[in-house]
Amino acid sequence: MELWQQMIRDSVHTVDQLVEKFNIDRKVAEDLDEFFQARINPYYLSLIKYPGDPIWKQCVPDKVELDDIDADEDPLMEDAMSPVPNITHRYPDRALFLVTSQCGLYCRFCTRKRKVGDYEKISMKGLESAFKYLEKHTEIRDVIMSGGDPLMLTDAMLEKIIERLRSIPHIEIIRIGTKMPCVLPQRITPQLCNMLKKYHPIYINTHFNHPWEITPESSKACTMLADVGIPVGNQMVLMKGVNDDPVIVKELMQKLLRIRVRPYYMYMADETKGANHFRTSIQTGLNIIENLRGHTSGLAIPHFVIDAPGGGGKIPILPNYVVHFDEEKIILRNFQKKIYSYQNYNDKNNPVKKNGTNGKNGKSKVKETVVTKIELPVLEEIEN
Repeated sequence: MELWQQMIRDSVHTVDQLVEKFNIDRKVAEDLDEFFQARINPYYLSLIKYPGDPIWKQCVPDKVELDDIDADEDPLMEDAMSPVPNITHRYPDRALFLVTSQCGLYCRFCTRKRKVGDYEKISMKGLESAFKYLEKHTEIRDVIMSGGDPLMLTDAMLEKIIERLRSIPHIEIIRIGTKMPCVLPQRITPQLCNMLKKYHPIYINTHFNHPWEITPESSKACTMLADVGIPVGNQMVLMKGVNDDPVIVKELMQKLLRIRVRPYYMYMADETKGANHFRTSIQTGLNIIENLRGHTSGLAIPHFVIDAPGGGGKIPILPNYVVHFDEEKIILRNFQKKIYSYQNYNDKNNPVKKNGTNGKNGKSKVKETVVTKIELPVLEEIEN
């Protein structure tokens, strides 16, 4: 048995352990266990510094979850967009492929509580029909392996799946969604890395939410993946009491770049059962982006998105940097709240109007709009 497998076996997961280690009332612990089981492996448990800290909040069950059990189980409508078991096909050229129900850590904000941890909900029996669907749909060029966590599979089982995907000519990109580099970095072994590099292009999206998760162990894991040519991206979920602070997010993004992990997405928390206490205001997220843009490298700035309820997919949202826009110009503000004007030009996307050109250079004679008042948001200041 490998070290990471032993650490999974040694995880906190029973009602007795929740009562003993976290002083949770037994009846509450029993109700929480029935709602969504716990799994806290020894490595991630060791990152907790004090009760209620940002690591604790992500993994330790809380009775507040029980106040929200009437919320939607599948807010993103993954099941409705599942043509065959184990596949969600939402976007034109890519598909989500669920390969296991198990995770190295059960996050309390999980949007797939309805499936994670249940062998019957994400079954290996569904793999063959999933492969046949992917083979038939030649428009799919990008497959995202997820679950659960694909790296809960053994190297041999994982390779069988990847090898089968690689045999499908129209599949160009294979992505693996895994939290293991963050929550159980011992899973990233030389053997795993050497296997994965045989099937390039392989991409990994991982899931760091707080700077404390970047440790010597997790840094080593990400470095090993990068060293075998696997680009690693990070998908952070914005959560109250965990990372809803521009200073914390800036520190996290900069530390990720140091270990060659590219900030990819910053998500608003999904409207999912048992997790709405994590949700912040949208303005909190916009404020964080405002305090990143211009204050640190563009490499450190993730796409801020809402995964739209009802299956609408990821929709980017940005602070409003456009003060005014017409046929002649756009007036913009920068990160310092200074105002700049950029001349607009006519092309196929901005055709010349019949009444309103000077006949020489195609510029519109639209009367200039005078900006008399500019409303700019009040931002929290952070140290550069």
